[in-house]
Amino acid sequence: MAPIEMELAQFEDHFKESMRSEVPLLDKVTHYIVRRKGKQMRPMFVFLTAKMLGESNVTTFDAASLVELLHTATLVHDDVVDDANERRGFFSVNALWKNKIAVLVGDYMLSRILLLSIEKNNTDLLGVVARAVREMSEGELLQIEKARYLDITEEIYFEVIRKKTASLISTCCEAGAISVGATEHRERMRKFGELIGLAFQIKDDIFDYGSPGNIGKPTGIDIREQKMTLPMIYTINHASKEIKSELVDIVKNHNEENKKIQRAIQLVIQNGGIEYAYQKMNEIAKEALALIDPLPDSPSKRSLIGLVDYSINRDK
Repeated sequence: MAPIEMELAQFEDHFKESMRSEVPLLDKVTHYIVRRKGKQMRPMFVFLTAKMLGESNVTTFDAASLVELLHTATLVHDDVVDDANERRGFFSVNALWKNKIAVLVGDYMLSRILLLSIEKNNTDLLGVVARAVREMSEGELLQIEKARYLDITEEIYFEVIRKKTASLISTCCEAGAISVGATEHRERMRKFGELIGLAFQIKDDIFDYGSPGNIGKPTGIDIREQKMTLPMIYTINHASKEIKSELVDIVKNHNEENKKIQRAIQLVIQNGGIEYAYQKMNEIAKEALALIDPLPDSPSKRSLIGLVDYSINRDK
């Protein structure tokens, strides 16, 4: 990520500052979170979009902080909801400080989004981030509602992941455009980010099954959690009546039995569920890249294309 190397190096301090508190416990927890941050993909989307369309500035750093605050708050809250004790191989906040503190830390981060936006008069950015909060909540609740009956169609599946996952990536790209005053490209970049988010989530779905050439160690976590992902939805809609009945029965009644889960994984692979998911993922990524094709060539644009390639070709 050479074009934004300097921005990413400076961003960590900017982000730390955005979370600073005078409450020692809060500072301790946020420091723990910052030290265990992931690949910083979302700030990368903000900075690369900004640099492709203009010059990074203070507002770009604010935009990256806002989306990273939102992303981090949702992860902290998700771990509480899922009763998860680990995040990226480290103890989750709720595992170390219990649920009450984890929820309050997540709430604090959401409050920082509001305050930072108002202090800097970034009302456009606040509007985009607020929309993402709404959509992520709606997507999660829609998925929970549909999981009860296992009646998720492909159309509903895409609506769920558009809200749940893609809305945050689309926010990154739109916020990057806003930060450099490239309002004429705002909608283009929002759509670009949304499509990349969809492709990214489909790749995550595929990981649960392995891949056609190299199955590896499929986990079946989505099946255990009764999540209807694209490979499963395709198989249920296109396989024989018998296979459909068997899969629905496993997801509904045997989702804690390893042998049954492996059987479901096998059926999905054998009936083209994974191949179909790969095909859709690549179609969506191609559509996204076509949106930025007319933009002038630059190191930032090439890096953004590289980030898209990474999103769909990563192995974890």
